[in-house]
Amino acid sequence: MQIFRHATRLSKDCRNSVAALGNFDGFHRGHQAIVGEAGRIARSSSRQLAVFTTEPHPRSFFSSGGDRFRLTPFRERAHLLEEFGVDLMFVLPFDQALSETGAETFITNILARDLGISHAVIGYDYRFGQGRGGDAALLRAVGKDCGIGVSVVEPVSVGVEGSAGEIYSSTLVRDALRAGGARRAAALLGHWWTVNGRIIEGDKRGRTIGFPTANMTLGESLVPAHGVYAVRVTLEGQFAGEPLEGVANVGRRPTFGDAGILLEVHLFDFDEDIYGQHQAVELVGFIRRERKFDGIDALKEQIAKDCKVAERILADPENARSRFDPPTLNRYLEMFPDPQGVG
Repeated sequence: MQIFRHATRLSKDCRNSVAALGNFDGFHRGHQAIVGEAGRIARSSSRQLAVFTTEPHPRSFFSSGGDRFRLTPFRERAHLLEEFGVDLMFVLPFDQALSETGAETFITNILARDLGISHAVIGYDYRFGQGRGGDAALLRAVGKDCGIGVSVVEPVSVGVEGSAGEIYSSTLVRDALRAGGARRAAALLGHWWTVNGRIIEGDKRGRTIGFPTANMTLGESLVPAHGVYAVRVTLEGQFAGEPLEGVANVGRRPTFGDAGILLEVHLFDFDEDIYGQHQAVELVGFIRRERKFDGIDALKEQIAKDCKVAERILADPENARSRFDPPTLNRYLEMFPDPQGVG
């Protein structure tokens, strides 16, 4: 997948694409319908599939310093889109200039002149341009004069128990994670929710009590419910390969009086030096809330119990990694051989 970070006139071989427009934070099943329908059009017309998005998220630009809400910061989002089968990713910096760009100018100058897209696919609620003044009707009207076709994907209803009939949204996923619903979040997303980051050197307390941990901050990522989870971890570099299983704690480690939020991962049957390496941690199942213990012995006893629970969760076929493999365009088109809710 080629990534373009500025709206400049593209070379001929990258123009004439079919582009899905949106932020796609989380790349949940509703987002997959938008990019999937763009992929359907691209394949049928032998054009490249593109995604247009911005970085940072507009919400971050307009309210800096707020709660962390990102389900998929740039690295994770790009990985998911590449796995899906996207050929081109246009990532414009969301800055003051872009925020003040009028909706019509956005269509004529950015989409048509610079990126040269031939068809745009958007969700029913997509808004763009200064003050979110642009909508599907404007995109169709102005796009027609610029040679851009437009398809709008209608709302996709959730089939997950407890939310049946609701519309897929990133908010639903955030609510699930903040409530400790890691498995529920995966069902809404259609893939396991993953936190990516570099392993940092901590105080090494875990090693002294027989449970060494690979620690990382959550960076821009949303902070899920504090507590203990069954996890799968993929490492890069020397130990890249099949995911490793383990148990992780998200929180502030109240037993030791620490304040900063960390994700601490204890990997089963693994004791290598991996400081500085990158890890991707999939939250598979919630075990318990974080709590303060009376002493080290009580903590060690509880961690041993947590490991056994995590092993049972990870051994459950319902939690197999393949249950929520990263989505792909091929799989989407197999599931939906006919266009889905496109107007």
